[in-house]
Amino acid sequence: MASADSEFLLSGPRVGIRRVTCEDRDEIAALARESAELHRPWVPQRDMSREAFAQYVARFQEPTHEGYLVCLRHGGDIVGGVNVNNIVRGSLQRGTLGYVAYAPAAGRGYMTEGLGLVIRYAFEELGLHRLEADIQPENTRSSKLVARLGFRLEGHSPAFQLIQGEWRDHDRWAITRQDLERTD
Repeated sequence: MASADSEFLLSGPRVGIRRVTCEDRDEIAALARESAELHRPWVPQRDMSREAFAQYVARFQEPTHEGYLVCLRHGGDIVGGVNVNNIVRGSLQRGTLGYVAYAPAAGRGYMTEGLGLVIRYAFEELGLHRLEADIQPENTRSSKLVARLGFRLEGHSPAFQLIQGEWRDHDRWAITRQDLERTD
């Protein structure tokens, strides 16, 4: 658990973000079990075995993926996770966000603050220009979260992702570095 601000890449008033490590597996596995009902319609179930989690963490050594945890500044408890996936460099400089809030801390604004920190980090430290989030239309909490952070709805993708054995439609939301600069 991170408890000192120096362990965070960025921190806000209540939360900080740090990189996910193999040592986080037990806490994340417990949080995932506790949050199964909250996540069931939206998030594919993940194998939480030690080997699978080590592979998950290892992918963040690749230049195409970044993995962060949103943690309380005081105490270091994990309240959510954010991945920047499918990073493309060159003329695009873009990535796709995946994120999850854990049930014990859901609805308290921690993910708004934490996802905002990851967005800032992605633009300022990773040098990305554009971030996208693909969200099932029925997941209104997630859509409201990205809208609060300045994302705009850009389109709809039918049968976009296989979740729990069913191809699910997703709405495509996006924000650019310039969008964020306009709101600062």
